[in-house]
Amino acid sequence: MIDDDLILDIDGPLARLTINRPESRNPLGHTGDGERFATAAAVINADKNLRCVIMTGAGKVFSAGGDLKSMRERSGHFGGTPLELRDHYRESIHGIIRALWNIEVPMVGAINGPAIGLGNDVASLADVRIAARSAKFGATFLKLGLLPGDGGAWLLPRHIGWSRAAQLFFTGEVIDAATACEWGLVSEVVDDDALMTRAEALAAKICEQPPQALRMTKKLMRDGTMASFDAVMEMSAALQVTLQHTEDHMEAVNAFFEKRQPEFKGR
Repeated sequence: MIDDDLILDIDGPLARLTINRPESRNPLGHTGDGERFATAAAVINADKNLRCVIMTGAGKVFSAGGDLKSMRERSGHFGGTPLELRDHYRESIHGIIRALWNIEVPMVGAINGPAIGLGNDVASLADVRIAARSAKFGATFLKLGLLPGDGGAWLLPRHIGWSRAAQLFFTGEVIDAATACEWGLVSEVVDDDALMTRAEALAAKICEQPPQALRMTKKLMRDGTMASFDAVMEMSAALQVTLQHTEDHMEAVNAFFEKRQPEFKGR
């Protein structure tokens, strides 16, 4: 556990990260949130036995986004001078995004309800996203007279394309889970009461893979969003050679010929 607001449970190769402010619809961006998520990411990355993380929200909402009450009152998390508020964005909002982006193992997002604004962008940081039928998604910043100040302008077009991202940003409309699946924001929609069962089943399949190869594949995919084709090819060659000299690689090859399930040890 990180603290009462962000719960990290580790069970063997699987971690569960839960945003835990259900009484207020799991708002994000409170003072200290960047540090909370950074601590969670550091624990996850340091545990070389981990192979997957499931991220979800407590209760019936994934995250309703920023704290509108504090915004309205210009108090608490959104008080202070413009320079102080800029520091708050960097530390407690951007800190969340950077921490989740830098998690090395695959992350499954179990989107259990509305994911709005900052909540939508946090959900977007999961590598695989599964939505409950009650989930809704919105990039509603302009409706508040704001812009996507937490990295969403970079993330969302990469997931659903420029036109659909622009539609969400410029209209502020909220889409249901079925539309999010059609647009590629999530890969599956399941009944609400089946969400965690499905997320855990998917995570279990991921956890069957060799841990070093999982981390390297995710890094290659992330770097590939910014690198040139030639650079990705060079990284692919270097990482592949590294993996071919691991015990897990030989275990996989031997298991294939011996017609058995491999037992990976991260070596």
